[in-house]
Amino acid sequence: MDEIYKDKYLHKAEVLIEALPYIQKFNRKVIVVKYGGSAMADEELKRNVIKDVTLLKLVGFKPIVVHGGGKDISNWVKKVGKEAQFINGLRVTDDETMEIAEMVLSKVNKSLVTMVEELGVHGIGISGKDGGLFKVEKKYSDGQDIGYVGEITSVNTKVLEDLLEKDFLPIVAPIGLDENFVTYNINADDAACAIAKAMGADKLAFLTDIEGVYKDPKDPSTFISRLTVSEANEMVEKGYIGGGMLPKLKNCTDAIEAGVNRVHILDGRKMHSLLLEVFTNKGIGTMFFADDEKENLP
Repeated sequence: MDEIYKDKYLHKAEVLIEALPYIQKFNRKVIVVKYGGSAMADEELKRNVIKDVTLLKLVGFKPIVVHGGGKDISNWVKKVGKEAQFINGLRVTDDETMEIAEMVLSKVNKSLVTMVEELGVHGIGISGKDGGLFKVEKKYSDGQDIGYVGEITSVNTKVLEDLLEKDFLPIVAPIGLDENFVTYNINADDAACAIAKAMGADKLAFLTDIEGVYKDPKDPSTFISRLTVSEANEMVEKGYIGGGMLPKLKNCTDAIEAGVNRVHILDGRKMHSLLLEVFTNKGIGTMFFADDEKENLP
């Protein structure tokens, strides 16, 4: 019995003790979680991500979830006989594709709300159109017209602040309106970054299909668990970062420079990666922070 106690129960107590200072430190702090990638395609992973987010809320955080839906949108585009097109990682969005995107994102949004409600937490699903949450302007990709893709120009934080104050867990679909009330699709990473900056979030976490940042993606030994803004910019300048990681890295550094305390890139395919990053000393992904904090980290 003593061995069973030591191996099973004592370990659980040690995990809780390790998490305690983080629970105290981030109590009542805003954490923005961008949820997308393969973790949305697997029902078990999806439920575990939502469990993680609801746990964060129940221990005192103020989580805001921003979700994507790219794979589902592409599947529906294919069903209507169209071919999904991307330019520099951004979906080319014509009238029909915009209609499909809004339909799919609404469906995803409400499915996540249902999961949150099943766990005993009050979730509320909104899009960037609700309450004028996102004001956008047309976005171009290297000067190319990519249709109804929006660049966020402002975030109406009162919408989110009111929901958090009333003890709701906001779940946001990345759609917005321009000054003429035309609907635009928004990259979910950009939407999460804009919310984190506008809300003065303490943390911004990107759940992705990668474990974090590598100096050489083909060499697992080059994984980097911590990066300052300057170090991240240097990696870009030296050509270590390319493709789809470039805009993600820019969102990370922009958020830090705008006052977000910590930004994390995590592998959403790994069960409970969000909790492991937030509540353990070692963490599991890549954490970004300001240059002047490097000496203060343990």
